[in-house]
Amino acid sequence: MKECKEEKNLKGCNCTYEPCPRKGVCCECLRYHLRMNELPACCFTKAGEATYDRSFVCFAKHHI
Repeated sequence: MKECKEEKNLKGCNCTYEPCPRKGVCCECLRYHLRMNELPACCFTKAGEATYDRSFVCFAKHHI
């Protein structure tokens, strides 16, 4: 298994949810959000991320 580059990932993570235990561990974050029928913060614009709405519908609204 490849080593997680958590510190490097944190530099590009735009998630503003501070108590998140998955910050910088992209594989866990993606798995968690997909299981919840959502997308992670990194898929959203700054305005979209600020809504904390991670739904596919919100994603479409901010990318169309």
